[in-house]
Amino acid sequence: MKRDSRLSGVLHALLHMSQAEAPMTSEQLAVCLHTNPVVVRRTMAGLREAGLVISERGHGGGWRLGRPLSGITLRDVHTALGEPALTPESPAVESPGCLVEAAVNRSLEDAYAEARALIEARLAHITLADLAADFADRMADFKAGAPHGPDHAA
Repeated sequence: MKRDSRLSGVLHALLHMSQAEAPMTSEQLAVCLHTNPVVVRRTMAGLREAGLVISERGHGGGWRLGRPLSGITLRDVHTALGEPALTPESPAVESPGCLVEAAVNRSLEDAYAEARALIEARLAHITLADLAADFADRMADFKAGAPHGPDHAA
């Protein structure tokens, strides 16, 4: 299953925006998101409508955060993005009429629905300030020469 990376990509871009001294252009954000500026503008439009970012036109313009880091939860961002999939979607029906497949699919659908609800509830309690603090901690460890990466998680 291919993972939808819009949420993590946009969170990455928002943290870059929080560190920038001036508004970031769509071109700069496109580099963060590994996409093109048109996709950035379309993505940011949803975030602007939710009040998460502000766009400034003209020379020196671009995108900046519309709220403090502590005022933006991951759930806010997820909702503004149109709630991209956080878990696998319902399984496909490959053998219509098969009672075993129907039972398996029903169980999976229920499990996925419960997992989505738990993830969404957790996202409501994590702010961009939390992510920025985690990033700062990781940078401090990196500069101190501490091992990092998935094999060295604390």
